Amino acid sequence: MQAGTIGIPYWDNERRGDMTAFNVVRFKVKPGNEQQFVDAHRKLRPAFKGFLGGSLIKTGDRTFCLVGEWRTFQSIVTARPQMIAFLDGFRDMLEDLGSGLGVTDPVSGQAVAKLAAPKVAQKKKAPARRKPKRAPARKTAKR
Repeated sequence: MQAGTIGIPYWDNERRGDMTAFNVVRFKVKPGNEQQFVDAHRKLRPAFKGFLGGSLIKTGDRTFCLVGEWRTFQSIVTARPQMIAFLDGFRDMLEDLGSGLGVTDPVSGQAVAKLAAPKVAQKKKAPARRKPKRAPARKTAKR
């Protein structure tokens, strides 16, 4: 039975291991700090339990989003103190986002649908070029 159908709620995927969880954090970097901010993220080697990897995405002029993938939502919850410690390492490079957000706009949650890329059709191999057959040697009549 597929998750999301009657009897198996989406959040049950965590227990069954079908889906992962994600956190997304939006940042705005102070003028002149973009490269330093990117370099700080390139140097990060987070050893968070359950962290599968992530990407820092430039979304506009001095704006970035970090997207992290995790084995479970609980992995994100457990790693929050460590993530805040990482943030403290470059907090001074960030601009307040306003509206009471502070310097980050974080969201996170359990994946509920996985989107697959279209399958690329395999190219058919061109038939191997055959060497032309040689005509058999002619026998000459004996005289």
